[in-house]
Amino acid sequence: MSNYSEPEPDRVIAKNRDDDYLTNHPSTSDILLLIEISDSSLKYDQEVKLLLYTEANIFNYWIFNLVDNSLECYSKPYQHLQGKFGYRRKLIYLANESVNLRFFPALVLDLSKVFPK
Repeated sequence: MSNYSEPEPDRVIAKNRDDDYLTNHPSTSDILLLIEISDSSLKYDQEVKLLLYTEANIFNYWIFNLVDNSLECYSKPYQHLQGKFGYRRKLIYLANESVNLRFFPALVLDLSKVFPK
């Protein structure tokens, strides 16, 4: 990310490294999945942070949307011809669904255990 922006996501899943990132933060190529857990910050996470993450080329960005009890999964960042950034793909999973973790294919997240009924 730029020297002027450090948005501090709620969770990051990064590639394993021998020094456990004690010497410096992960670079964008180290980040497998970036996660925000959003209620009052939902609009900020969907608009401001999403643009920062896509501009930084974060390939996978998830928002646990506590307002709508859903999981928003963004992937494949790109830049519009006009210079704006965005994600090509947005998938929404509902509270009664499950989602597979792309980098850990044997793991399945049952969202009914994440979101209250």
